[in-house]
Amino acid sequence: MANPRTKKAATTALTKAVEYRIPVWRFALVLSVFLCLLIVVAGRMGYLHLVQQSFLAAQGEQRMVRDESIPAVRGDITDRNGEPLAVSSPVKSLWLNPKLFDVANAPKLAASLGISANKLTRRLKRNRQQGFMYIQRHLPPEKADKVLALKLRGVFSETEYRRFYPASEVTAHVVGMTNIDGKGQEGLELAYDDWLQGTSGQQRVVKDLLGNVIKQLNVSAVAEPGNELKLTLDLRLQYLAYRELKAVVQVHKASWGSAVLLDARNGDILALVNRPSYNPNNRATLNAKDMRNRALTDVVEPGSIMKAFTVAAALSNGKYTADSVIDTSPGYMRIKYKTIRDHRNYGLMSLTKVITKSSNIGVAKLAHEMGAEKLWSMLHDAKLGQATALGFPGEAVGKLPYPQKLDKLGLATLSFGYGLSATPLQLAQAYTAFANKGCVQEARLIATNEQVPCDQIMPASVAKDMSEMLETVIQRGGTGTRAKVEGYRVGGKTGTSHKVGKGGYQDSEYTAVFAGIAPISDPRFVLVVVIDRPQGQEYYGGEVAAPVFARIMEEALRTLQIAPDQSKDFHVAEISVL
Repeated sequence: MANPRTKKAATTALTKAVEYRIPVWRFALVLSVFLCLLIVVAGRMGYLHLVQQSFLAAQGEQRMVRDESIPAVRGDITDRNGEPLAVSSPVKSLWLNPKLFDVANAPKLAASLGISANKLTRRLKRNRQQGFMYIQRHLPPEKADKVLALKLRGVFSETEYRRFYPASEVTAHVVGMTNIDGKGQEGLELAYDDWLQGTSGQQRVVKDLLGNVIKQLNVSAVAEPGNELKLTLDLRLQYLAYRELKAVVQVHKASWGSAVLLDARNGDILALVNRPSYNPNNRATLNAKDMRNRALTDVVEPGSIMKAFTVAAALSNGKYTADSVIDTSPGYMRIKYKTIRDHRNYGLMSLTKVITKSSNIGVAKLAHEMGAEKLWSMLHDAKLGQATALGFPGEAVGKLPYPQKLDKLGLATLSFGYGLSATPLQLAQAYTAFANKGCVQEARLIATNEQVPCDQIMPASVAKDMSEMLETVIQRGGTGTRAKVEGYRVGGKTGTSHKVGKGGYQDSEYTAVFAGIAPISDPRFVLVVVIDRPQGQEYYGGEVAAPVFARIMEEALRTLQIAPDQSKDFHVAEISVL
């Protein structure tokens, strides 16, 4: 007979087994749900793979493939002999994505570039929500590569071009400069920006998640470089003209100075310099006052150098010759409220002597006898009061009063260079008439083989007479003896004008000018030197500007190997850089 206890225990165990056994229907439910989920996932995968494959591929490509611009190299600017005046060299600019960059790496990045870590950190915090921020631009490629080698997340580079000016301050006013983005801002860089800048290209590249280019797919548009711009300048002459001008402005503590050297045969500007100047390679030192191209933007009352045109107008009428005599006694004349004077009473003077001694009375009497219309026509035909053909940014036009507005006093003062204004370039252009058989040749800066027709403003015979008269100014007894060039026949005219102030003409402020041509035996070159507000005991054009003319013209003639008029052993001057 079974033990009652054993029977009870067995019954209890069976009851518990039945209680904890999983029902079949519950297991089937779980399995069904799992199978359904598996079917949904598999179906979605199949849908994406078979139906939306092209869409997803395009989306992935958009996240990895980029179209990038290929920068175009800007065209070079050269002198007439091909010497570089403005060139572009490849550089790298570093930038970062503030959203990706770890600010904790700022000191490391700053140290590699030699910049302030604190300033960089502050910039990062200000631009934290931006996706782009330049770190440094226009770095030498090797320096940028060292920074990139640090592999700092969020730091990238791009290739750009930096403009460099080999002649620096010597050609700054003519060539001008670009901004950091390569856009013309001054001078010919601005005037010919479209011609120089070229056309950017386009390429498609693959980038990784950090933005680094890992593959170039294709180039859809090749970058086209800008056009070269060849100038009429001769860099050798530009250097020597700048050197001499810099010295005289410094010695005489002048406000500014300009010198313009032209080839009278074709109007080519061989040298055009100003002082003060600036270094276009260093934007940190730029000063707006120093950046003025005063040879084109600033006007002066030229003074006595205009007497040559008054005498030329008289000769052109056929009523006078170089030997015609004018009575300048008693050395002064009263017109309205103004007394016009010569340095002394020269008495009877030939027209040649009027030029030699620079007689105010002589030219005033000529002007009164000719009348305003004839003198004005000569000056207007010489292109005074008109812009030149250069199209240079900011070029001044100057002033030439209409003949109807000239009373007797105005006509007299106009005859010796007061009451009108002109730039140094306009004066040089006008003087080409005396070196080019009476024909004014338009000045030009862009080299071309085309011969621009000149404007005949006086007979060739008058121009020849005038050149010989101008030669007497350089000889003993003339006002410009310090413009003499050893071994060559040169001619020119001195000019000294009072500066205009608040109360009228100032007694102690002057503009010193010399305009000349060389060689007289076969005139070819015109050189005008303007020195504004020279300080000290010397301020006349014959004292301040004439010596600069002599030094520049002498070296220019020898550098260009122009045969001397006198038999003497000359050697070609070597031009030293500043």
